[in-house]
Amino acid sequence: MYDAGRDGFIDLMELKLMMEKLGAPQTHLGLKSMIKEVDEDFDGKLSFREFLLIFHKAAAGELQEDSGLMALAKLSEINVALEGVKGAKNFFEAKVQALSLASKFEAELKAEQDERKREEEERRLRQAAFQELKANFST
Repeated sequence: MYDAGRDGFIDLMELKLMMEKLGAPQTHLGLKSMIKEVDEDFDGKLSFREFLLIFHKAAAGELQEDSGLMALAKLSEINVALEGVKGAKNFFEAKVQALSLASKFEAELKAEQDERKREEEERRLRQAAFQELKANFST
């Protein structure tokens, strides 16, 4: 909705517009800080995955209470009396989808961490075997 460039990313100006429309305007430095906090690939824009990371961090309590990202996360709540039942239904369906994507994200991170641990263990074992062979040749 706020991806004016239709490139699949939210850049600084699109984030500025989004925050203004949501009623939580931010300074230029505040917007840059918001992007920097979740920008995993350091491209200066938010991908969908990075956008979902905002809500993941909010749920985990990893955002400062006065940060722009926390303001954005809090704006994701809905007033059923104002939006109606259909609006709430759409909101919660989108939330469920976002949560399932977040859990996939967590699973991917865990798998990557496990893979790194396994590779580190293999490297350590190879080094130990090499040292043992080296010791055999030294004597």
